[in-house]
Amino acid sequence: MRESEHTILYLLYAAVFVMCWISFRNPLAALCVLLPLVLVTELGHSLMVELDIGMKVNTLCVVALGVGIGVDYGIYIFARMRESMLQGRTVAESYFVALKTTGIAIFYTALTLAVGVAMWIFSDLKFQADMGIMLTFMFVVNMIAAIIFLPALCRWLLRPREKDDWTPKL
Repeated sequence: MRESEHTILYLLYAAVFVMCWISFRNPLAALCVLLPLVLVTELGHSLMVELDIGMKVNTLCVVALGVGIGVDYGIYIFARMRESMLQGRTVAESYFVALKTTGIAIFYTALTLAVGVAMWIFSDLKFQADMGIMLTFMFVVNMIAAIIFLPALCRWLLRPREKDDWTPKL
């Protein structure tokens, strides 16, 4: 099962990377979207170990679903930031624009999804309760990673020499 999980996740990450590279025409942009997903997936694995949730065929699907939701959040934030950066704004200014436009939508989407599946935690079925914990974790942490970690990666990977005065001119 562990070997299959790695294969599936690597293929999933490769597909995300290729699709983001095609969409944004930049491998570093694709990395900005992909790396938060990898981080959250590994944090999810740590949670599974801590809660003694075994890796099964069903849990692998939940992890893949978490990656799917996380890439959605990342693409929304990055696309909005990229649009602003192409207009000549700094990464910091682009980040504030992205937060004002799509950040709030991502926050409410993650909150709505997390609250919905968090109700599963109260299920008498152990698997459903465990998946409620896992999905709630994945939805919330993917949102945080997209809103905080992804813009930091953009600053570091895409514009490492850019100077910001941290007062956005919107």
